[in-house]
Amino acid sequence: MNQLDALKKYTTVVADTGDFKQLSAFQPQDATTNPSLILKAVQKADYASLLKETVQAHRGLPVDQIIDHLLVRFGKEILGLIPGRVSTEVDARLSFDTQATYERAHRLIDLYRQAGLDTQRVLIKIAAAWEGIKAAEKLEQEGIHCNLTLLFSFAQAVACGEAKIQLISPFVGRIHLQ
Repeated sequence: MNQLDALKKYTTVVADTGDFKQLSAFQPQDATTNPSLILKAVQKADYASLLKETVQAHRGLPVDQIIDHLLVRFGKEILGLIPGRVSTEVDARLSFDTQATYERAHRLIDLYRQAGLDTQRVLIKIAAAWEGIKAAEKLEQEGIHCNLTLLFSFAQAVACGEAKIQLISPFVGRIHLQ
């Protein structure tokens, strides 16, 4: 048994990647993405077609909307590879704007619905700034589940708990499998 298999016996493994080959190789329960991971993936020949198809299908839309379509396209592919949920991140530049974060989260969920996907398998990933926590609290009340990231302090964790956030992703370091 390797370290990953041993870890899977005691916890839920979540892959933080946009690389489908890694997901297939490591078979995590859940996955999370962010725009920088998707950018890294589309630079590989294996994923360039997803970028090209998405841009062509949504030509004329503002760049932020095309990016959201790309994020959801990757999310859809990921959901086909894992049994659990995928976290799709709201643009981090909106972290200090509660209303903009809330609206972007709804746009992502709407895109998942339009793609015919079960949105209960989708978590909206939001930076755990105070404004993000407030947006996530409202989303959770509406049944849109969230994963709060960039969580570095106990105070942030408490605020997320009080807001009844589905999942938090504290930054305690990274695990590297050799």
